Amino acid sequence: MNSRERFFATINREPVDRPAAWLGMPDINSQPALFEYYGVKNLHELKLAIGDDFYAVEYPYNAPNADAIYAAFDWYMDGNVDSENRTLTADGCFKDAEELEDLDFFEWPDPSKYIDPEECRRRVQMAPKDKVRLAMAWSAHFQDACASFGMETALMNMLANPEIYEAVDKKIVDFYLKANEIFFEATKGELDAVLIGNDMGSQRGLMISPDCVRDFVFPGAKKLVEQAHSYGLKVIYHSCGSIIDAIPYLIEAGVDAIHPIQALAADMDAKNLHDKFAGQVSFCGGVDTQDLLVNGSPDDVKAKVKELRTIFPTGLIISPSHEAIMPDVPPANIKALFDEATKIY
Repeated sequence: MNSRERFFATINREPVDRPAAWLGMPDINSQPALFEYYGVKNLHELKLAIGDDFYAVEYPYNAPNADAIYAAFDWYMDGNVDSENRTLTADGCFKDAEELEDLDFFEWPDPSKYIDPEECRRRVQMAPKDKVRLAMAWSAHFQDACASFGMETALMNMLANPEIYEAVDKKIVDFYLKANEIFFEATKGELDAVLIGNDMGSQRGLMISPDCVRDFVFPGAKKLVEQAHSYGLKVIYHSCGSIIDAIPYLIEAGVDAIHPIQALAADMDAKNLHDKFAGQVSFCGGVDTQDLLVNGSPDDVKAKVKELRTIFPTGLIISPSHEAIMPDVPPANIKALFDEATKIY
C-alpha cells in the first residue's frame, strides 16, 4: 500500500498493511533539532525523510495585520494580530455588545483579498503524489467567537444572550467557508483531506456542556464538514482535551476521523475510545505528548505504538497526541514512533 491507499483504508476502517502515521506540524522552535537529527534543511525535506504518510499544507494567508488564517480577526482593534501568542481570555471588541446593532462597527475581513489561489496550488503540488495531501484549514469558529467577546463573556452569552453569540459565530463560519472554497477550488482534485477543529476540552472534560456543543459548535462544524465532503475530501476534526461527550455529535456531523486522542485526558485512552466508538469513526493520535514523548525512552515510545496497533488494527492514524511537536520532545522519540508505526509485521 502507498500512503494514500493506507489512509483511505484507515478512514474506512478496512484492513491495512500497517497504520498510517502523521508527524503533525512541528512548532517552529522544535524544527532546528529535528532538521539536525534527520540531516535535512527545511520542513519539506523533513516530511519526506521522516516516513510521514501525510504532507500537511498551511493556507497562504497574507493580510496587513495577520499572517495566518487562524489569526485573521483583529478582535482587539489594535491593527495587529499575534499568531504566536493569541489568547481567548482577554476582553475582545464585542465584550459590551448586547444588541445585534452593537456588532456593526466591526469590519469583517474578506479572505479573497488575502489568499492567493496560485500559491495554494503551488504548496499542494510540492507534495509527492503518493502522500496524503492534508489542508490545515482550522476554521476554528468556536475559539474565534470566544476571543471576540473574551471567553467568559462568550460563554455567558451562550446562555444569557444566545442571539448575539450566534450572530458572531455565523459571521466567523461564513468567513471560513469562503476561505475554504478558495483553497478547495484552487486545488480541486489534488487534495485528499482537511483538518478543521476547535479546542473544546480540558484535561478532565468539556469546557462547555454537551448541550452547548450541540447548540453552538455543532451547527458550524456540520457546515464545514459538508463543504469539505462536497469536494470529496475526508475530514479530520481536531480538539484537544477530554471530548468524549462531544464525539457523538461529531459522528453525527459526518466527521471522518477525530484528532488528536489526548492520551492522558479523562476517558480519552485508546482502549476506551475503541470500545465506545469502533465502527462509527476513525481516530488520529494516541502517542502521549504530555509525558511519554517528553520523558520516555525510545523503547517506551515503541511499546506504546505496539499497544496502539493492537487496540486499533485499523481505524487509527498513529500520531503524537498534539498537532504541534514542541521543543521538549527529543527527536529520537519521534524516530522511535515512526520506526514502530511503519513496520510491517
